Amino acid sequence: MTWSIAPEDLAETAFRNTGTGFTLDIPARTNIAADMVTRHAKGPKANQVAVVFETGDGLEQHLTFRDLEFQATELAVALKGLGIGRGDRVAIHSVQRPETILAHLATYKLGAIATTISPLTGPEAIAHILADSGARVIFSHARVWQPVRDLRSRFDELDHVIVSGTVATGELAFDDCLGADPGGFQPAETGPEDPALLIYTSGSTGMPKGILHGHRIFHALNASLELFYNLELREQGLVFWTGADWAWVGGLNDVVFPSLAFGHKLIVSEARFDPEDALALMARHRVSHILLTPTALKRLAAAPAPRGRHDLALRTIFTGGESLPGETHRALAEDLGVVCNEGYGMTEVNQMIGNCQRLRPIRPGSMGWEFPGRRVALIDDDGIEVPEGEVGEIAVADTDPTLFLGYWNNCEATDEIRMGRWIRTHDLARKDADGYFWYQGRNDDLIKSAGFRIGPAEIEETLLQHPAVADAGVIGVPDKSGRRGMVVKACIVRAPDALQMPESVLADALRDLVKARLGPHKQPRLVEYFGALPTTSSGKIARAELRRRHQAAG
Repeated sequence: MTWSIAPEDLAETAFRNTGTGFTLDIPARTNIAADMVTRHAKGPKANQVAVVFETGDGLEQHLTFRDLEFQATELAVALKGLGIGRGDRVAIHSVQRPETILAHLATYKLGAIATTISPLTGPEAIAHILADSGARVIFSHARVWQPVRDLRSRFDELDHVIVSGTVATGELAFDDCLGADPGGFQPAETGPEDPALLIYTSGSTGMPKGILHGHRIFHALNASLELFYNLELREQGLVFWTGADWAWVGGLNDVVFPSLAFGHKLIVSEARFDPEDALALMARHRVSHILLTPTALKRLAAAPAPRGRHDLALRTIFTGGESLPGETHRALAEDLGVVCNEGYGMTEVNQMIGNCQRLRPIRPGSMGWEFPGRRVALIDDDGIEVPEGEVGEIAVADTDPTLFLGYWNNCEATDEIRMGRWIRTHDLARKDADGYFWYQGRNDDLIKSAGFRIGPAEIEETLLQHPAVADAGVIGVPDKSGRRGMVVKACIVRAPDALQMPESVLADALRDLVKARLGPHKQPRLVEYFGALPTTSSGKIARAELRRRHQAAG
């Protein structure tokens, strides 16, 4: 059986019926700040609460759409006074706080480029991002900035550091950047191809690459999100929350942006994800729609009798980043009583495959189906589409509305992702007779762990900085606990003068090194010692062989 979408099914969405299918029209003039908040601040929703921030001391901070617009304009005026303008990169250390939202809005108002940095990012990776992007200003919070404060002196282009909380000498307090007279401020006029958002994400080699998107990404993703949120975004009175990192497309573009764009309330909390705390928060604020990674959803689905213990208003969950196990999906549907729509994509081009239960039945374990207005194919190594039922690499047409502008300072990598008219994903899948895609794994070395895309090379480089390490190879292996999907495993050759060091002591030291330099999510959960590492004919570490050996060892 196959399904088609009737025109009336998408009549109230951003998709336009062409008679032969659906397409998405991007406005000729578009600015993320104006289209997301300004229009509400000047309309009937001006005094509606847009953001509720749980401050962690039992108190809440409420911001209306008018508050967001006014304070973002004040901040834009302050940034302009500091010499920040069109095309400048503004780094945003993306903690879940209202200041992060305001920093994004102010940046877009100026026509500058918001550059996201996860609070989990270690100092070496932050140093790379700041240097590579040439950011002139960074927004941060004292809690996450304190460990990396000494980085500032290493970068000539980083003119200003704006900090929420305790500031040090030479830094600006975030609150002091508010209060400027916004009268007469004119936001920059921007179009769909003007750069707006620079997201750094790990690749299979080297440090994170910068992925640049234009202002059109806002409209392109919101169209697909209407389906992921089960055609409910245009209803009134929805409440959104996510435990996902706001430096990631999933947390920022898939929750913060659509909740504000469609005039809903966003719940904000810095608390680390815990299933019971999350259920209590959702009950407390009557949260109706959320995004969580599959790793977090596995833990949420394991909570006993959630509806019996919490008065929940939760209706729809959107998830992505890695495959959602079919058993987890069944538990969410039967025990939690919610719709869970899974989506697929990558930061470069996104949301081309997924589920919308209102339009088609969900098949647990499947990635979903090709979304309207998109062109997805499974191709072989020569770019030829494979027959139905066979495994091929997922590729999307280079006309896709969510396609990035390119890799920052890396034209070669931008060219390499293309194969003719296709954009390659390096993910493998097969498609059944009904058009459902089934994920088969990656064809490169990226590690997907707890929703993060982790490249092995930067971890290997860090491990080699330890004097006890002569050689290092990093792979992703299945997480036996089932919590993270995959975990990082370090394959280590010890230096000759370190052979007497206890293996457990060195393993702990290596974990601490990676945690300190790159962030806790990249630390090797497993460490194995080798006399020598297998290599390819060109002398590179044969990670595929390391994975094969791990699998054979059980």
